[in-house]
Amino acid sequence: MITILDCLINEHDLRLVVVAALICMAGSWTAIRLYRRGKDGEGAERFGWLFLGATAAGSSIWCTHFIAMLAYEAPTGVSFNPVLTVISLLVAIVGGFAGLVIAGALPLRLAPTVGGGVFGLSIAAMHYIGMNAYVVDGVIDWDLGLTSVSIILAALLSSASVHIASRDRTMTSKSIAVALMATGVVLLHFTGMAAFRITPLSIGVHYSDPTAMQGMAISVAMVGLIVLGAAFASYLIDGQTQARSLDELRRMALSDVLTGLSNRAHFTEELEARARRSRKTGQCFTLAAIDLDRFKEINDMRGHAAGDRTLVTIAERMDAFKAEGAHVFRIGGDEFIALVDDASREAAAALLARLREAVIAPFVIDGYELSVGASIGAARFPDDAADVEQLQRNADLALYRAKADPSDKICFFDTEMDEAARLKRELAIDLRRAIENDELQLHYQVQTSVSSGLVTGFEALLRWTHPTRGRIPPSDFIPLAEENGLILPLGEWALKTACRECAHFRKPLKVAVNLSPVQFLHPDLPGMVAATLAETGMRPECLELELTESAIIADKARTLATLKKIRALGVTIALDDFGTGYSSLETLRSFPFDKIKLDRSFMNELESNHQARSIIRAVLALGRSLDIPVLAEGIETRDQLEILHEEGCDTAQGYLLGRPAPFEEINLLTDHAVHTLRNTLWELRAKPGLPRSLAV
Repeated sequence: MITILDCLINEHDLRLVVVAALICMAGSWTAIRLYRRGKDGEGAERFGWLFLGATAAGSSIWCTHFIAMLAYEAPTGVSFNPVLTVISLLVAIVGGFAGLVIAGALPLRLAPTVGGGVFGLSIAAMHYIGMNAYVVDGVIDWDLGLTSVSIILAALLSSASVHIASRDRTMTSKSIAVALMATGVVLLHFTGMAAFRITPLSIGVHYSDPTAMQGMAISVAMVGLIVLGAAFASYLIDGQTQARSLDELRRMALSDVLTGLSNRAHFTEELEARARRSRKTGQCFTLAAIDLDRFKEINDMRGHAAGDRTLVTIAERMDAFKAEGAHVFRIGGDEFIALVDDASREAAAALLARLREAVIAPFVIDGYELSVGASIGAARFPDDAADVEQLQRNADLALYRAKADPSDKICFFDTEMDEAARLKRELAIDLRRAIENDELQLHYQVQTSVSSGLVTGFEALLRWTHPTRGRIPPSDFIPLAEENGLILPLGEWALKTACRECAHFRKPLKVAVNLSPVQFLHPDLPGMVAATLAETGMRPECLELELTESAIIADKARTLATLKKIRALGVTIALDDFGTGYSSLETLRSFPFDKIKLDRSFMNELESNHQARSIIRAVLALGRSLDIPVLAEGIETRDQLEILHEEGCDTAQGYLLGRPAPFEEINLLTDHAVHTLRNTLWELRAKPGLPRSLAV
């Protein structure tokens, strides 16, 4: 006892000790009262009060410990480990909660005694974790005897305190319980401090600033008092205040934090209620899915703060239509849903048109005039759906159509028109699954030299055989991948697969892989190509990447810079579908393409249209003048091949020379292409009057 008193009197700032003791008394008093309130409660209410009691007790006792530690006048510089300090607080609250639950919720005679003991042990655990958070420039020694005594005292006195508080409701019993709990905490701390000895490691050490320590202690005390005040205030809440709080909590739970509109939870509740009412009364209502257009541009260009203010402005405008019978909910991001009261389809359409006009009207943020678009898809209950899930799906289908149709931004569900959209969305889901499960294939189409008849390479073409719909054309699923954010993983898979399969050709043949314009949005497309080459062992000079001019037009400077980085790897670049779209000579001047691919559309009219042949001749002449080889696509007849031979085309590709086939059939493709070309060239050589320069 003398050791403990000596430690208290001579090694502590007694002013801070008094503050710690007051906090401890206040916390113990609040904890006992909240424990009694919880013990008398039922169900979730009981656990709520017990948790409040544990929070008040744990935080106040932690504050007591922390202030008393700050009161300790250490013989060396000190600091606190923040992680262990926080953990000690959590241990006090969680362990205290466990003890109070045992004492107040279990229907056992000894439950209060056991629960009080658990409470005391959690406080002891908090104390010694906090002591380990006490970082000093010295060696720490512990008196294990005093340490054990401190833990036993905490457990016994806390056990007695909770037992008395549970047994008797008189003020005297409550006072004794508070005194025992506070005494247990104080004895735990100062007995533990008496067991704690520091030997400084150096002389002339920098001591902690006492003024700063006192200021920190007062700050902790204030926080502790605030926690206690909040806990005690909750105890004083009467039934009317509780009801108001519950109403407010419900309002908050059903409202969007940013805009104040009703949120998804409220929407689900309201939708079910309206559906039930509609089934009883026969009255219709309209569900309208609203999606903002160009909102992402505001976020990207003006920042998220401007985006939030935009949403608030739009929400205020839409909420103004509540008086006209449109209840608007924010579902998430820039997605909203309006439930329109009983009205005809025409009346609902007119109201939604006025709402959309209000949404898209310009507004000013930070001096900039901004505006968004809005696409609306609507469905009526019960006309368009038998249940609320189907109603939402049908509204989404109508929205999908509205977003795709720039001329009609408000679309009502239409069974025939939206069936195609539904199938398209289902196909997009199946495509995502096919990519994840490696269900796609690459087929290869041979490319041959027109003059020599030798195979020069292959073009890798994506193929997808749907498990129920059969073969899906690339013209269907490639745009679908671009629209649904799947083209990047799809393109990467195609590149890696082509390189892996073709890395070990016996001859150095080219393999051409198409790049979508969307792939140039990849943050590091050259890096991905380089990594693929390294991973598969593909020689860079054997890989050719094809792109259309539309990929360049979108962001010319960025795309050309990306192409130069790829070309620096040793990979060749081909300009695909030349002769259609822009076909700008400026593009050919801006970047030294390794090949021009003449679009297959010219082959269809090559035999009958003199103009088509003239265009081909001009493109071939352009290629020769720029020293860029030209490949003609879509060769399907011997006459087309003959004309290309006569015009001096470099290479050709098409069904005549070989249809796309799996990698396993590449040898057959090669043999067929060589056989076809040699027979054709032999026939050309046999024709009278053929210039010798064109004969093989």
